[in-house]
Amino acid sequence: MRKRWLPSIGPGALVAAAFVGPGTVTLCTLAGVGFGFDLLWAMLLSIVATIVLQEMAARLGLVTQRGLAEVIRAEISSPLLRRALLTLMLLAIVVGNASYQAGNISGGVLGLEAVMGDFQSLVFGVTFNWLSVMIGAIAFFCLYSGTYKHLEKLLVSLVVLMSLSFVVAAIATKPDVACVLRGAFRPSVPSGSLLTIIGLIGTTVVPYNLFLHASLAKEKWGDKSGLKAARQDAIFSISLGGLVSMAIIVSAAASPAKEILSAIDLADGLTTVYGPSAKYFLSFGLFAAGLTSAITAPLAAAYVAKGCLGWSGGMQSKKFRLVWMFILALGVLVSSIGLKPIELIQFAQIANGFLLPIIAGLLIWVANRKPLLGEYVNSRTQNLFAFIILLISLSLGTKAIGSVFGLY
Repeated sequence: MRKRWLPSIGPGALVAAAFVGPGTVTLCTLAGVGFGFDLLWAMLLSIVATIVLQEMAARLGLVTQRGLAEVIRAEISSPLLRRALLTLMLLAIVVGNASYQAGNISGGVLGLEAVMGDFQSLVFGVTFNWLSVMIGAIAFFCLYSGTYKHLEKLLVSLVVLMSLSFVVAAIATKPDVACVLRGAFRPSVPSGSLLTIIGLIGTTVVPYNLFLHASLAKEKWGDKSGLKAARQDAIFSISLGGLVSMAIIVSAAASPAKEILSAIDLADGLTTVYGPSAKYFLSFGLFAAGLTSAITAPLAAAYVAKGCLGWSGGMQSKKFRLVWMFILALGVLVSSIGLKPIELIQFAQIANGFLLPIIAGLLIWVANRKPLLGEYVNSRTQNLFAFIILLISLSLGTKAIGSVFGLY
């Protein structure tokens, strides 16, 4: 079993690494503290939706040997519509990932600070956090020197370690298994939980991961002979990422403290009951979540820019590197000096709220095009799940945009 599964693990693990970032960790923490096990079903639903969409993206990449943005460029005949969609995707994902990158690095820093203390100093009168620079340097080294195979090995290892950290922390709280199962399989919407449910789905079903998966699948397997392995990879790796998110909710539900705003507050709260080991597990998990997202967010943005703008070349081309370098550098700078890019993040939320149903709809459309995929088009069952997910993403996008403008 081990020999059969391990070679198949790859792009799916990078997708899991991308969606289990510091924002997901924090949101799952708040969900557990505020609503106990009651919102586990929302995370389970998110994982099913993510597997369905990511499998379609990986299949598209393998069969067509092109990224999702490249397929969209080729399949939309109207120049005006094509240009509008590509511009929206480019702005939403490249600029959005640049703004979220600071949060990824800051989350990793919080994990380190919980066990190492802070490494801040004054530089020309500005407080500068050197841990941000360290995480940025690690991410830079991995992206600059890494071929896909190097990145894959590193991120798979980090995802496994991150999973162990959070799952062990959840087990240490000795949760009531019956209550956990009830929360996972019996949907409920407690008072005041709607925006949290929207957030749990939105932080897991991420538009840029669809572009990332389509591009990386063809890097990993090369042709459609890898379809079965790609499907196994998506199911296993994304389920593992979902297990991490659910473990955080379970851990947070057990915390005796109610004034918790982050995973570090959760770690401190659990330490008083379950000993210092809980703090170390959660802190390492947060560091791994920040580092993996700090690597995958610039990588995804570079793939989107490459596809939207029609660039040739691979991961080591100059234009490709310039995109991820810009996003990484901006994230390190903003995180290092403690700025809060609220306006950029709000723009990203609005753009992604528009983008998710659009990209999901386009993906379903191209996944049903026989001239493009031949016998590998969606089955009826896949389309049923896909259209349900599309409806959910439309609702999610509307409410996410409304929440930014204070309408919800």
